[in-house]
Amino acid sequence: MNSSATTIQLRRYKGRRLGAEEPDVVAREEPLEIRVEGRPLSVVMRTPGYDRELAAGFLLTEGVIRSAKDLFDITMCVEEGAAGKGNAVDVALTHPGSFDFEKLTRHVFTSSSCGICSKASIDAVMKRRKPLSDDVRVPASVLLGLPQKLAREQPTFKSTGGLHACALFDAEGRLLDVREDVGRHNALDKLIGAALLEKRTPLHGHIVLLSGRTSFEMMQKAHAAGIPVVAAISAPSSLAVEFAEESGQTLAGFIRGRSMNVYAGAERIG
Repeated sequence: MNSSATTIQLRRYKGRRLGAEEPDVVAREEPLEIRVEGRPLSVVMRTPGYDRELAAGFLLTEGVIRSAKDLFDITMCVEEGAAGKGNAVDVALTHPGSFDFEKLTRHVFTSSSCGICSKASIDAVMKRRKPLSDDVRVPASVLLGLPQKLAREQPTFKSTGGLHACALFDAEGRLLDVREDVGRHNALDKLIGAALLEKRTPLHGHIVLLSGRTSFEMMQKAHAAGIPVVAAISAPSSLAVEFAEESGQTLAGFIRGRSMNVYAGAERIG
């Protein structure tokens, strides 16, 4: 059993009867505290694994850092009584004096549950980062083939059915990296964080494929990483479409079989 899943006991109801207890596999979910210079910044509920990447991606996509140059080190913290499990990460910055803790404490631009989503949310992001002018072109056939490639790289999803996934591809459709997590935002932060720690950001000329729906927050995270093409197996929200139009990103959804919907940036699709 890997760290992404755990075994539980359940009783199945079928044939009008409740059966005996039997083992099953579910996705793991545990809290992770992200600290900056020893001070708690956020607690995220995530699937354990790739925690350093999650922290790095989170800090980039939330605007705490701008590039890998801003990171000095990321260490796992083991708290007393945690049975040897890391439940916190501490990020040391290259220039800690520039860290405004009060301003940055979990200041997610917005989310679909925050109740303040509007054009003002998009404007706030655009003040911090410019629209992408990436001139990459992607054949439609490449986008249509991505879900099948992702499905082959989701072992824990196949066993649990409970994880989101994000995958990074180049413009030719070559799979570069995949991350799974119970939280779709976490999966994307892990994916972006891996590229950040390898000093591969900004990810010009790349495609990210989302296994779930596309929200405003998912679009702004991709934008923070410089990803010009966002593709999804499911639907986008209205604000995600508006953001894509303002940010210069290509957004495609409902990629199923031989069809898809292109909501923004259709000029990049050949």
